[in-house]
Parts: sequence; C-alpha cells; structure tokens
Amino acid sequence: MGRQGSGKPPLVAERRGAAGGQQPPRKPAVRRPAAPPPPRGKGPIRWLLGLPLALLRFVTRIVWAVAWRAGLAGGALVGVWVAVVASSLPPVTDVVDGRARGSVTMLDRWGETFAWRGDQFGGMITTEDVSPHLLDAVIATEDRRFWWHPGVDPQGVAGAMRINLSEGRRPWSGNGGSTITQQTAKLLCLGRPFDAEVWEDEAAYEADCRRTTLMRKVQEAVYAMAMELRYSKEEVLTIYLNRAYLGAGTRGFEAAAQRYFGHSASLVTPAEAAMLAGLLKAPSAYAPTNDLQRSRDRANIVIGLMEEQGYLDEAQAEEARANPAELSPQAAAGTGGAFADWVMDSGPEFFTQDTTEDVTIRTTLDPRIQAAAEEAMAYVFESQVRAGSVAEAAIVVMSADGAVRGMVGGRQAGAGLFNRATQAQRQTGSSFKPFVYAAALDLGMSPLDVIDDSPMCLSIAGSGNWCPDNYDHAFKGPITLTQALAESRNIPAVELSEMVGRDSVRNIAAQFGIEGDLALGPALALGASESTLLEMTGAYAGILNGGSAVLPYGLLDLTLQGEEQPLMGQGGGIRERVIQEMAARELTWMMWRVVEDGTGQRARIPGWEIAGKTGTTQGARDAWFIGFSADYVTGVWMGYDDNTPLTGVTGGGLPADIWRETMTRVLEGEVPRPLPMAPPAGGGSGFVQPGGLLADGSGQPYAQTGDPAVDAALEAAFGAPLPAPGTGDSSEDAVLDTLLSILGE
Repeated sequence: MGRQGSGKPPLVAERRGAAGGQQPPRKPAVRRPAAPPPPRGKGPIRWLLGLPLALLRFVTRIVWAVAWRAGLAGGALVGVWVAVVASSLPPVTDVVDGRARGSVTMLDRWGETFAWRGDQFGGMITTEDVSPHLLDAVIATEDRRFWWHPGVDPQGVAGAMRINLSEGRRPWSGNGGSTITQQTAKLLCLGRPFDAEVWEDEAAYEADCRRTTLMRKVQEAVYAMAMELRYSKEEVLTIYLNRAYLGAGTRGFEAAAQRYFGHSASLVTPAEAAMLAGLLKAPSAYAPTNDLQRSRDRANIVIGLMEEQGYLDEAQAEEARANPAELSPQAAAGTGGAFADWVMDSGPEFFTQDTTEDVTIRTTLDPRIQAAAEEAMAYVFESQVRAGSVAEAAIVVMSADGAVRGMVGGRQAGAGLFNRATQAQRQTGSSFKPFVYAAALDLGMSPLDVIDDSPMCLSIAGSGNWCPDNYDHAFKGPITLTQALAESRNIPAVELSEMVGRDSVRNIAAQFGIEGDLALGPALALGASESTLLEMTGAYAGILNGGSAVLPYGLLDLTLQGEEQPLMGQGGGIRERVIQEMAARELTWMMWRVVEDGTGQRARIPGWEIAGKTGTTQGARDAWFIGFSADYVTGVWMGYDDNTPLTGVTGGGLPADIWRETMTRVLEGEVPRPLPMAPPAGGGSGFVQPGGLLADGSGQPYAQTGDPAVDAALEAAFGAPLPAPGTGDSSEDAVLDTLLSILGE
C-alpha cells in the first residue's frame, strides 16, 4: 500500500537494442481479411464431392499396400521357382543333341555324299568353334540385347505386343519378342524329353513344344531365367546353335553348313552366315535347296541388320551382297530324289525310316549317269513335247547285275515325290513280248523259225471269241520270229505264246523279276499285265547278263557312325538262271534287230550295238522303250498319271528318243563294246524279203533243200520259187521244221 503512494515508476528492464533506452516505434499489425463465411446451404455438397476422391485415395493405399507385398511375395516365389528349375538343368553337353531319330547319309559309288535323310546333326559345336560372323548374324537377327538381358527382354516383349495389337492380333499371337534364351527353352521343350507313349510321333511332340499360351509363356520365361542362372551366355548360345532346326533335315548350324555349303560352320563367310541365320525365321520356306533366290533375299535383310548394329562395316556389307552364298555341288544337285527315296524304302526300316542311329549308306548311284538321265528327260520335254503338257516319264539306268546307276521318278526332281519308276504299276504292252520269245528259244526254237502272221481268233470261256489285231491292221503271213519281234507283230506273239504255253511264259517272266499277278488269258503275250519300270528294266538286265535273274539294288553296305565294319551288305545282284545262256544270246540278237530294222530304230546310237524293245499299251495309255548296250540297261516309261491316252506317242517315238538322249550321254567318252549276242546258225537276217523269200545275212535268199516235199512247202509259203541249190543258204533245218509244222505237214 505504501508503494502506491510513493510516486516512483515501476521497475522495468530496458529493451535490448533501444537507443538510449527508448523503445522503437511499433509497426502497425497487418490485418488479414477474415475468411468469408461458407455459403449458406453448400457445405454438404462439397463434402459429397470430396468423398469419392477420399475413397479413391483410400483404395489406392490399400491396393498399393497389397500389391507391393504380393509382388514381393510373387517375386520371391518366382525366384524360388527359377532356382529350383536351374538346379535341375543338366550339363550343356547333355542337351546339345535332342533328336528323337537319327540320320542317314548316302554316298555314291565313288564315296561322295549326295543325299541326306532323317535328322542330320554335325556334332557339337561351341561359340568358340564357329565363325564370329555366324554369332554376329544370329544375335543381330534374333536377339540384339542378348548379352545384357536376364533371359527375358521386357522391351522386346512390349514391342512385339504392340506390333501384334496394331495388326489386329492377340497380344501373344504373331511376334513373340522371344529372346534367344527363350527360344532355346522352347527347343528344349521346357525340359520335357520325347516320350512315344505321350506323343504320337516326333512331329506331334514338336508341335506341342511350340504351342503358345499365356501360361506356357510364363513357364518359358521362368525356364529361360533358370537357364541364365545355370549356364553362361556362351553356353546358352551353344545349346541354341546345336539344336536349332535349319531346314532340309538339319539340326544345328554345323549340320546346316555342311548340308548347304559343304564345309564347317567355323568357315562360313558373312554371306553364308547371313543365309544360315535367315533360316531361323522359317527353315523350310527359306531353305536354299528349296528356293535359292528367296534364301538370298532373306540373307540380304540379315546383312542389313548386321550392318545397322555395327557387326559389318559398309564395305563388308556391300561385298556380302555382291557375292551371295552359293550351294555346294552336292546340295545344288538335289537330295538324290527318287533314287535316295527308293534306297530308304528298300532298306531295313530300323536303319532307314525309323533309325535312332546315325547311319552311312554306300550306294550304287553314279552321279554322272544320274545327271545324264535328268538332262535327257528335260531336253526331250523342252524340245519335243508341247508346252503345258502334263505327261510324265520315268527313267532307270542299271548295270547288267542289277546295280542301279541312275533313277528319275518324274519330271519334277526332289525328295518325297511320287516315284513313277518304282511306285507306278502300269501295263507293259509289247515290252513284255521278249519273255514270250525267251520261252520259245529256251525250248529250242530258233530266231529264224517261221510263224504265221495271219488273222486268228481264240475262244475264251465266258467271253466268246477273241481276235487280236496288229498295230498296223495288216498281216504278213509266214515270217520269222526275228521279224515278228522286230516289227512287234501281235498275232505271232499270241500264236507263239499259245504254242509254248502261257504257264511257261508266266514262269519265265516271274523268274526274271516281274512280280504281281500276270494275266491268265492269251492277252498275256501282248503285255496285259502290270509292272513297274524298275522291275521291267531289271528283267531285261537278266537277258543281257546271259539269262540269270537279277534283283535291282541300290544299297552296297550300311555302317553305323563310329563303326569301321559295315553292319550289312548289298541285298541284290545276280540270282538263279532262268533261261539257257544260248537262248539269252539269241534273244539279244533278235532285240538288236528291233533297233536295227524294227520299231526301235530311233534308239540307235552310231558306233554302238544297241538292243531293245518298244512297248505301247491298249489305247496308248503307256509307252515304253527298254534297251541295253554291252554295259548298261536303261528303261523309259511315258504316260499320264490319270491314264489319259497319249496322243501320237508310241514306244518307238518319244520314249526311244529319251532313251537315246540318255544313253548318248551315258556312253560318251567310252569305247564301244559289242553286245554279247549270238546270231543264229546260217547268219540269216531273219527277215522275209519282198517276194516272200527268207534271206541270209548277205541278202541272198535261202536255196532249195533238195527235198521236193519241203521245197514245195517252202515255195507255197513264200509265194515264190526257191533258187537252185548252191545259190542260197538252206542250212536252217529248224526253220523248215517249224514251217512244216505250221503248214500241217
């Protein structure tokens, strides 16, 4: 209370910074405008508008919380999955060759490879073995980021999906964006080996391995990442280089390089590497053995990719384009076509069609003769057959022992095609007649025996009379067997067949190798039966070799890879004797007269003795010429696959031309050798001359025999008097005996 009245000021501390203890003047406070009151009646609307946003933020937080935890768990699960798969993967060396079947490599008679069948595998190669150009081409084409991704390339997958969607396909259809590692996983079928109890065949197995579904893509990605974990990049690439299919039955780049270029994958040039890498997109379509130009066009695209990615400079790329890859001579010549297919069909299936081993087969094929046959057919069809004709032809060339040296199965060359030389059963026509004459000669008749070419009819049980006719609808009366065969007269052939017996003719034809059902009626003599060109050519080889049957063959021996001794040898060659050797030699002489004076004259080759026989079937649906020199027997068939009649074609026409063109090429450069033939005793030509006289080799008619009865019969048969004794040749008693039997004496 005393303080209140003391009059002293209160004790207050001085403010710091005030000069002379004076307080600085205060700044006027900034007055913020008061927030306007919310509009009356709008608060609930604003709350309702903010509710969805708040709800979305809440859901997003929940989803994110779940997603990152699920992703973490899923990633861990995938990681475990990848690790488990990686731990089960086998060593690289165990998976480079995954073929379910083996290969067949065929060598010609000189030991050179000419054909491949089955799945070819050239042996394991590594990234260190092959040409660097090949590695660059494969990576540039298939997976440019191969060295950096972990087995799956998200960028590539996204790009592929974008392309698929832009082209109206499903995301996983079409471009897959697969890395080389993923492609390798697919080649390994995700580790599932072929099981014959699960898949019908290897094709079904591979189709299942290539199946694309979302789940399969997930499995493929996991397997690819497991491979990257288990193997190095070089090892992954090694598996891929060895297992990729590259067309023409080749598995792996080593086999493909050998198949197409004739050398190892370590030696391929940039152009060759580009062609091989280009096959990965569509192996069969781009195989250079199918279409070389299309394969080169694809290779140019690969060269562009290699240049773009720096694997080739501009000069190297231009050089590769200017000098495209060339096929090796063996690859350019084809795959052996009809001949190779026939060898595969004729060998044991467990070593050919169904082999699980790698097999080498030495064959009888002569590439020079094969080329001669192919060139001859092409030449005749180009120069003598109208454009657009679908007529077909086939050729077989063999040695006298049945070793097939060349085979053309049709106008189109290639493997897996219908082989008209071995698969087409066709009526043989007059090309069958030599077996009728073989039966007669084997029974002791002579080529100069006389037979009557006059109208005849035979009574056929259940069919009435059958009256054969000659091709020219003319009749020559008594003629020799030689003339009857040379002119391919039908009536003498039927008469002779009836004389010696149809059973004898059938037996001889069957023993010479004509399989199947031979006609039972008299039309047997006119070739009413069916056979293949290979059988007929083999039967003629039996005539050439002196009367012993042959079994045509193409396989010399078969050896398993890695073995030195053949597992098996040839399955054909000369068999048992069918007719006497003299009969075969006389028949060869008669068939020589066919070419010299008869229907086969267009097959003549200057300087060479050629024997053969023409054949034209009823309605001209088939035309044949089969003939031989001293060393080779060649058969030619021509016709339509649907049995349409040929127009203006007989066996002595285009087939004889094809035969001549073939054999002219085959015999080129060789020294002519005489045919192993035996002219009949007396040396007669075997032809009845104008005026009815049978002439000898010098053209002199046969003379009187001195027996009035025989001479009278001969003069009556020939329609002219015989020369006096000493001015002709009357030594052929067999001719007289046969003539007298015909005349009923």
